[in-house]
Amino acid sequence: MTDPTHALSFGAAAGEYDRFRPRYPEEAVRWALDGLDAPARVVELGAGTGILTRGVLALGHEVVPVEPDPGMRARLDAVTPGTTAVAGSAESVPLPDGAADAVLAGQAYHWFDRERAHAEIARLLRPGGVLAPIWNLRDERTGWVAELTKIARMGGSADDLASRVGDFGPAFAPAEQAVFAHRTTLTPDELVGMVRTRSYYLTADPERRRDLDRELRDLLDTHPDLAGRERFDLPYRTLVCRARRR
Repeated sequence: MTDPTHALSFGAAAGEYDRFRPRYPEEAVRWALDGLDAPARVVELGAGTGILTRGVLALGHEVVPVEPDPGMRARLDAVTPGTTAVAGSAESVPLPDGAADAVLAGQAYHWFDRERAHAEIARLLRPGGVLAPIWNLRDERTGWVAELTKIARMGGSADDLASRVGDFGPAFAPAEQAVFAHRTTLTPDELVGMVRTRSYYLTADPERRRDLDRELRDLLDTHPDLAGRERFDLPYRTLVCRARRR
């Protein structure tokens, strides 16, 4: 489990998080839920501001978003009509046994206490139900993106993460994995805004934040793929791990 101070740092920037973080490609969400007819009962853990929630709702499924941070829950409720986030964590979900056909976690599984979360997710899922963590990960095979990662300590490629996740415990069948390429178009200010929603930035002291802002501006002003451009594409690889409840 990662530092809980970092895990609960996002609420202070909930509006910016929802604005600047990338959406999930539809094909990745469909693959995560493959084999489930709509409307499936989906529980999303660590739902944040509802970015993945809204993607799942758009496919015709029912979603119960579960989120520990009150600031993130408030933002989710404000921008996701007809849905109310539930206070809870991956390790303690206030829902009955077998309540879900699928449990998703967008950009959240790495924060979980895995042993406790796996047991709780197994309790929530009906037999044959699906657990599918999903991550949007910057494609560091692009030169300037690799430099961005070094500046903002936004580490973790799709290949690296795929090698470290996938064993969800004895209640689950072996996991499958798939990667989906996509990209988002940003202005320089939007890139800075996105970095300012990262836990490393949010928990940094003011001096370190100023240093990060300066280093980002230097990258934007000097890298040949970015300098002088009003908009540019930030490439992503979306990793999905999918396992069925035994």
